[in-house]
Amino acid sequence: MNAPLNTPRMGIPARLADTLSMPERHEYLRRSLSRRGLLAATAVAGAAGLAASGTARAAGPDLVTRSATEHVDGALVAPFGRHLAYGADPRTQMRVSWQVPLPVRDPFLRIGLSPLDLGHKVPAEVRDLFTPAGVGKSADIDQYYVHAALDNLQPGTTYYYGVGHRGFDPAHPGAAHTVYSFTTAPDAHSRRPFTFTAFGDQNPSYTSIGLNALVQAQNPAFHLHAGDICYAEETGHGLPADSSNYDARQWDQFLAQIEPTSSRVPWMVAFGNHDMEAWYSPNGYGGNEARFTLPGNGFDPEKAPGVYSFVHGNVAVVSVDANDVSYEIPANRGYTDGRQTAWLDRRLGQLRKTPGVDFVVVFHHHCAYSTTSSHASEGGVREQWVPLYEKHQVDLVVNGHNHVYERTDPVVQDKAVRELPIGGTHEPTRGGVVYVTAGAGGESVYSFPVADSYEGHEDEVGAVPTYCTGAGGKVTESVDWSRVRYTGYSFIRVDAKPAPAGRTATLTVRALAATGAEVDRFVVARRAG
Repeated sequence: MNAPLNTPRMGIPARLADTLSMPERHEYLRRSLSRRGLLAATAVAGAAGLAASGTARAAGPDLVTRSATEHVDGALVAPFGRHLAYGADPRTQMRVSWQVPLPVRDPFLRIGLSPLDLGHKVPAEVRDLFTPAGVGKSADIDQYYVHAALDNLQPGTTYYYGVGHRGFDPAHPGAAHTVYSFTTAPDAHSRRPFTFTAFGDQNPSYTSIGLNALVQAQNPAFHLHAGDICYAEETGHGLPADSSNYDARQWDQFLAQIEPTSSRVPWMVAFGNHDMEAWYSPNGYGGNEARFTLPGNGFDPEKAPGVYSFVHGNVAVVSVDANDVSYEIPANRGYTDGRQTAWLDRRLGQLRKTPGVDFVVVFHHHCAYSTTSSHASEGGVREQWVPLYEKHQVDLVVNGHNHVYERTDPVVQDKAVRELPIGGTHEPTRGGVVYVTAGAGGESVYSFPVADSYEGHEDEVGAVPTYCTGAGGKVTESVDWSRVRYTGYSFIRVDAKPAPAGRTATLTVRALAATGAEVDRFVVARRAG
């Protein structure tokens, strides 16, 4: 096994590795591997251009242009790893992404209102992501991600689609099994109930496959993944990766694993600490820009592609990048220079005033409030964003990072303002924000410093000893806001029930274990506007 890249053998003292920012780590990897001759000529040229500039360029994968192989018939190359994402307007926009194992010519998507009529053809874009030997566990690897943008769709409509390329056409009678479907979000006046699901921290595994099947059984309109998407980067600190902690091929396994759901349901991701991959771009997100097409309506989609918002029915959802404010894992701390937080303040205010939006849900990776014995609470989120959540009466905050299920009572300024028992109802207009940690999506689970307490197994322990990581490191605290704790694999199901103006609209939040058993339930209630 090769020595880690943060050792003196690679020219970077181990004591300095944790202090480098993501742009510095990206620059280090590019320079080191170029000197060792591990890059293909095209990649070396790109790295040299970066070094000559002396500045960190905008995030983005290095797309290595390679011609299609002449001897491989496109009919023998099958697409896989299909995954959907909403555009900025889920009523009229959908983004379809997939993989191919080899280069293909003229990729496209066919779409129609019937599986037997896919007459409309949309051209697609190939993003070739190159990872050289020396960055990870594999030899040189090219991953070919393909993306098609669908606009001008009709709200609340089911469409059928198939993806292909020259030599492989989903409209061919023999390819009927490769046709999938999705449904756009309803129009702004719809009072149709809908469901969405969420978890964080999932890797390719047998456990994850089972949990995904349970998610699919809920028939969600969309799914939220709260970061640490697949653990291809094992360290979680954005360090220069080597054979001991990075495997780009794990993304192939993950996207194939989620395809039964993500090919039909928009799979909306936030970025966690394990999603910073130093090789591809200065901010670590270049690889994810190759794999996903997200709404792109944040403050700067090139610099911060994981920052965006969308509205489905009467629920607005906001994704933010907590790596920007993290004290615990500072590789990307401050990389937006405060612009993300300013945008979050503006966007929450806009959404709260948007006609037809009853509920505002925020999701990101690091937890403001958790009592686990592992990461616990992130002081940067508390300092920067919790005041905004309280100011704008955010209805629900969903996090990952800690591999458990935990739910707070309504919190104001780090204190519970009242109890929210299992089965209870929270009215945000009374003050307080409820935080849910849903990080038990498949990676190994953590533990709590006190006993679990969940539906049918309540254990009132009073104050819980824990800690919060701030500018000065870990600070111990004793907290009163931890209401539900469960250490098994789990996810959340949220049932949105709109209502006529003046009546009460509700979000019913349920935590479901990998067995299907309910471990928590509460209701968020607001008068519909």
